[in-house]
Amino acid sequence: MFPDKIYYEPAALDYELGRLLKEKYNAIPWIPIESHNKIDELRTSPNKDFTLLKKHLIIGVRKTHKYVPNHKVSDFLVPYTSSGCTAMCHYCYLVCNYNKCAYLRLFVNREQMLKKIIDHQAKSIRENTYEIGSNSDLILENTITDNLSWTIEAFAKNNKGFLTFPTKFNQVDPLLGLHHGGRIIVRMSVNPQSIISDFEPGTSSLNARITALNKMSEDGYRVGILIAPVILTENWKHLYSEFITILSQQLTEKVKRTALIEIIFMTYSYVHNAINSEAFPDAVPLYNKEQMTGRGRGKYCYRNDLRTDGEIFLRNQLEEKLKEMTILYIV
Repeated sequence: MFPDKIYYEPAALDYELGRLLKEKYNAIPWIPIESHNKIDELRTSPNKDFTLLKKHLIIGVRKTHKYVPNHKVSDFLVPYTSSGCTAMCHYCYLVCNYNKCAYLRLFVNREQMLKKIIDHQAKSIRENTYEIGSNSDLILENTITDNLSWTIEAFAKNNKGFLTFPTKFNQVDPLLGLHHGGRIIVRMSVNPQSIISDFEPGTSSLNARITALNKMSEDGYRVGILIAPVILTENWKHLYSEFITILSQQLTEKVKRTALIEIIFMTYSYVHNAINSEAFPDAVPLYNKEQMTGRGRGKYCYRNDLRTDGEIFLRNQLEEKLKEMTILYIV
């Protein structure tokens, strides 16, 4: 079912991956564009077409390679082989950057991007961790391009530094058995299944994500868990209590011993609300004026007292049911 049409920069066909994708999707309409960042017929589409735009695939050459220092689970956020996603999470932070045009864009100059990471690491006196999945979901992308499989084995040959990325998808089997050298950190984003069903359409189920994470750990990958975003929906304490019980029952002992936990409370925005109200008119609303307060221009977060109550509750639940695991941070 995916994609229904492809918009592409003609220069993308100068690269091996571009030509492979052209062959793979040759039966689908290919529409030439000047820039993956400026497709006017998509930018001017109404918000209600958000789900239709997600069916398109955009292929281009990444020209921006700016590294952003980061101090949570990585040293640098690195632009890599994709941005956007096919999933339609109602809170997705990429919507803040791309508005309704948060569709999947693929960049075919992977050799150039990986070489920059390796060269950057070679100049450093310490081993860095590079976050390569902050703009997309690389497990999802790998089902189309095999870029992640290629990246893992190519980077492992470098034998210095680490790559990390988060995911909401379970299609990890192509990564099993690869020579990764223990230099890849896979972080699975998880939430109660009802929250996944209501607010994360197009992603894998909770059980499938847990199974995938266990597989990756068993295959020697370093793994982590993101409880993200924490959404204070109706009956949220009951939902998250049951959810943490499920994690305690289904995560392997190896994951419990080695994985760090990141907890991120939801940030919402005026842009999300405008798109969701038109694209998902029957969805449970995420904006709650009684719970939320302003956070910068057009953005909302939970009130400090609710946020503090949530943090205390989650810490207590994790201490009770997953005491062997370490919380890296809560934001």
